[in-house]
Amino acid sequence: MQLLDGKGTAQSIKDELKEKVAQIKAEGGKVPHLAAVLVGNDGASQTYVNAKVKACEQIGFGSTLIHLSEETSEAEVLATVQKLNDDPEIDGFIVQVPLPKQIDEQKVVEAILPNKDVDGFHPVNLGKMLLGIPTLLPATPKGMMLLLERNGIETSGKHCVVIGRSNTVGTPISVLMSRNGNPGNATVTLCHSRTKNLAEITKQADILIVAIGKEGFVSADMVKEGATVIDVGIHRVPSDQTKSGFKLKGDVKFDEVAPKCEFITPVPGGVGPMTIASLLWNTYLTSQKLV
Repeated sequence: MQLLDGKGTAQSIKDELKEKVAQIKAEGGKVPHLAAVLVGNDGASQTYVNAKVKACEQIGFGSTLIHLSEETSEAEVLATVQKLNDDPEIDGFIVQVPLPKQIDEQKVVEAILPNKDVDGFHPVNLGKMLLGIPTLLPATPKGMMLLLERNGIETSGKHCVVIGRSNTVGTPISVLMSRNGNPGNATVTLCHSRTKNLAEITKQADILIVAIGKEGFVSADMVKEGATVIDVGIHRVPSDQTKSGFKLKGDVKFDEVAPKCEFITPVPGGVGPMTIASLLWNTYLTSQKLV
């Protein structure tokens, strides 16, 4: 069993971006600038956004954090989005989800200019992805593809099973894995809550991508010997063994599944850091008009 080290792979990408920023500065160009909008006080969202801001500082990107209260209206969020759309200094931005219940997330996503949508959620970007047109890809699926590519995981001709069909992870990664490219060229099965005999299907997977959003959902009896398992889930589980009072766990029962795997992502330290690296990469691409 070998760990797919998302933290280390993400750091190598950040190192590359740091060099690119230094070159841009040396040539007198505009440094990429990423903004984040956080609405409310969700602990996990705050941690995630802070990590993005810190990553920007590490590589020399400009960064802006706009923190709005839990009571902020939909109209106020949309006005903030419009302001960022109109600001030539901001190359890309994200509105962190989940949003408070009074705000329509889809309406907010669609209000973001596609060329500033570094999360890759806008219908225009998802449509281009489906057609194979260069675009800003969804950050988490893009991070998984980079993780596979940079660790030399063979995907061509493999059977890839994806559990979860969200528009942010499951559906996009199923498209990317089936595309004619490297990574890609896999035969993909997309499973979800209505899939019958799920374990029979997952046991056929050479590559199993788990994005179901349920802690410890995948057990050893659902995984075949020698599989590659990518765990997208992240859950705060109470623990009296840590200072914080919780541990981070994934959608996969790591301790029992790992011994069966050729490769597996840890939680934390797997997909999470790659998502942030992809977000930074998307910001660089759009700042340099490369998509």
